[in-house]
This record gives sequence, C-alpha cells and structure tokens, in this order.
Amino acid sequence: MPAIFLEGGEELIFVPNRVFFTRGVGRHKEKLQSFEMALRDAGIEKCNLVRVSSIFPPNCKIIPRSRGIAALKPGQITFVVLAQNSTNEPNRLISASIGLAVPAQGDHYGYISEHHGYGETEKKSGDYSEDLAATMLASTLGIQFDPNTAYDERKEIYRMSGKIIRTRNITQSAEGDKNGLWTTVIAGAVFLYIDEDIKKELRASRKKDKIHPEPQLLPIIETK
Repeated sequence: MPAIFLEGGEELIFVPNRVFFTRGVGRHKEKLQSFEMALRDAGIEKCNLVRVSSIFPPNCKIIPRSRGIAALKPGQITFVVLAQNSTNEPNRLISASIGLAVPAQGDHYGYISEHHGYGETEKKSGDYSEDLAATMLASTLGIQFDPNTAYDERKEIYRMSGKIIRTRNITQSAEGDKNGLWTTVIAGAVFLYIDEDIKKELRASRKKDKIHPEPQLLPIIETK
C-alpha cells in the first residue's frame, strides 16, 4: 500500500483512536451468504473489512456499538480483528470469540485475541479468548506466572500486579441449523479514527435520528 502524505510532506501513520465490539449470527443455504447475514446481524455489512492482527492501540477508547456503527459509511475501508466460525452440521455447537486485555498504563498497547471453538459453551469460549489476550499482555509486561495454572488463578496474579487494568471478551455461539443450513457466527473489534469533524457529524446525526443507547456488550470507556 503506498504511503499517504499530508500537505507539507508529512507522512500519515494511521493509528485508530476508537474501537467498538460487536457480534452476530447468520444462517443460509450458502456459506458465504450465511457470513453476510452474520455481518448484518453485527451491523458491519456495509463496510469493506480488512482483517488485522491483535494489538489494542495505546490510548484507544472503547465506544458503544451503536455509536461505532453510526460512524461507519457504506464502502468504507474498515479495519477489524474478526473471529469467525461456520458449520452446516445440524445441532453442532460453534462459537467465535474476541478477548481483550488493556494495560493500566494508557500509553502502552494491549492485546486482542481471536478464538474459534467447537462444542464449547459461550462462557468457555469467552474465557479462553480472554485468557489468550491476558497471557499475551502479561508476558509483554514481564509479569511472572505459571502458564499451566488455571486462568482464574493467573487472572488474580495479573490483577495484583497492577499492570493490567481490565480483561473482557465478546462471544457469539450458536447451534448448527437443524435442517442443515450453513450457520456462521462472528465476533469483532472494529477500529475507527474519529477526529473533531467526525464527532460534529455524529452529534448532528444522533440529534436527527434520535439514536438511543443500547445494552452494552463491554463496559464503555468513553461516553462523550
């Protein structure tokens, strides 16, 4: 991808400053279309999604899902950490999960993990992805731990260290359609860069459309 330069020759380095989390499930006789239905359920079907790896940017703020979706535009190139799983086996349990670990030090990066499970409950899959993210961050921060111990025990070690401020997950599970349709589940962390102009546009849009808050899948860090 060619470099992008601003006026004056300064190179633009894209670092997202907002992220929202979403999930969805879709069913269709075609696998691809079941994925599309899952994207629609998650509210991100109108974007050109670019899958990226698992770094939570420094000082990035979590915003509500509804506000994040409102900021998206049709055809927008959108970066996302996406977990995806599909099956056409009747009643087979599948899951897709995103785990998040945020450091206490705001100017340090965190980790986002992906997990795709079979035969796992939503809680088990979510705990696993959260464990992955927390363990990656802990090893980066130099926290001493035994990787063979249970996650609950290690989670307490992470908390006591004072270096990891929070860990969370967002997970979507579903059973395969009883009639053999393709069932696809997704969970994603969607990155955005919102400047002052976009903020003004979103405020105007909320007033016009009267967007109401919805139950959040993860705690909101930014509410303004």
